[in-house]
Amino acid sequence: MKDKIEIKKPQGKLGVMIPGLGAVATTFIAGVLLIRKGLGRPFGSLTQMGTIRLGKRTEKRVPKIKDFVELAELDDLVFTGWDIFPDNAYEAAVKAGVLRKEHLDPIKEELEKIKPLPAVFDNNYVKKLDGPNKKSGANKYELALQLMDDIKRFKEENSLDRLVMIWCASTEVFMKPDPVHQTVESLEKAMKENHPAIAPSMIYAYAAIKSGVPFINGAPNLTVDIPAMIELAKQHNVPIAGKDFKTGQTLMKTIIAPGLKARLLGLHGWFSTNILGNRDGEVLDDPESFKTKEESKLGSLEYILQPEVYPELYGKFYHKVRINYYPPRGDNKEGWDNIDIFGWLGYPMQIKIDFLCRDSILAAPIVLDLVLFMDLAQRAGFRGIQEWLSFYFKTPMCAPELYPEHDLFIQLMKLKNTLRYMKGEELITHLGLEYYD
Repeated sequence: MKDKIEIKKPQGKLGVMIPGLGAVATTFIAGVLLIRKGLGRPFGSLTQMGTIRLGKRTEKRVPKIKDFVELAELDDLVFTGWDIFPDNAYEAAVKAGVLRKEHLDPIKEELEKIKPLPAVFDNNYVKKLDGPNKKSGANKYELALQLMDDIKRFKEENSLDRLVMIWCASTEVFMKPDPVHQTVESLEKAMKENHPAIAPSMIYAYAAIKSGVPFINGAPNLTVDIPAMIELAKQHNVPIAGKDFKTGQTLMKTIIAPGLKARLLGLHGWFSTNILGNRDGEVLDDPESFKTKEESKLGSLEYILQPEVYPELYGKFYHKVRINYYPPRGDNKEGWDNIDIFGWLGYPMQIKIDFLCRDSILAAPIVLDLVLFMDLAQRAGFRGIQEWLSFYFKTPMCAPELYPEHDLFIQLMKLKNTLRYMKGEELITHLGLEYYD
């Protein structure tokens, strides 16, 4: 046994603040409320259903993760959010069309009490949406101060002990790092000057970090993936994580691609297309927002397959991603993949995947796990980028000098070893030689 990290107990209530009370957020909130009442099960959630092996296989110590580390209880979660539409969480959930009426009705009163705060929103960054419930201010810095007031008020009015903010709002237009993103000083100056390189998601992240609140980026937006935000998080001892929840098609890629590489099967090409409706599909119908999502979706294969290490197998593969807005499909996204591979002597083979998934059903347990793990990280004294949570993201953040780890199975090993490290347990390498001495 190694020394444990001192982890503060999760006493009191944990406030969950969500920019974007749409399909993902309302599915997450409604799910937690149903689970609390014993009307649902937290399938898909590592924090609620996952186990962790401790010590040797022969010891048979396999507790549930929630019994091993000090996580907040679901009964202690309190919700709020911001949205450009004034619909309360019940109305928003009905419009999203993810959960059926028999699931929403038992929690209708609780959902109706969750009313969105006016949002920080700029149509230049999400061109396909607009709504009336918006903040106004002289500049972006003043909008950040208004968000900080929201955070303070929510904490005081609900007698909360701790807070976490998780971005569940839309994908913004594609942005590259700008010189104003380099330092905290240049970032704040740019906010006061209404600089176009400061997107709304950055204003939320700035307000959260300055308020000492962990921030999670669930979209492929640049947001906290810039030097100024990373430095700000370190200054305020705040953990940050992102980006882009790994739900449908990319989840499949991070499962299949490691298998191809493990067996040294070559890849000629990987064509991916999606059809989806809902607000997410509408936003991604804009080419600039699609560009942000496309970059996020394309990155995983390059990192997993390492073409520079395996040029004969992966040096020339062709990768194409398409997203098509198709309103009749709603939240029930279909991701279709055609994978052209080759094996012994170069003989060609194919894999076809047709994943008829429910985007928000896959995302909701991710939101829950990230909220609970980020709260744990802060209570354990972690700050800055939380690479151990890469398991949940399409484009995981990591230190600038590193490449991100995309292999789902390595990501899971990294996550569980971090939990073991926190609790002073031996890290597990899966070497296994000790059983055969």
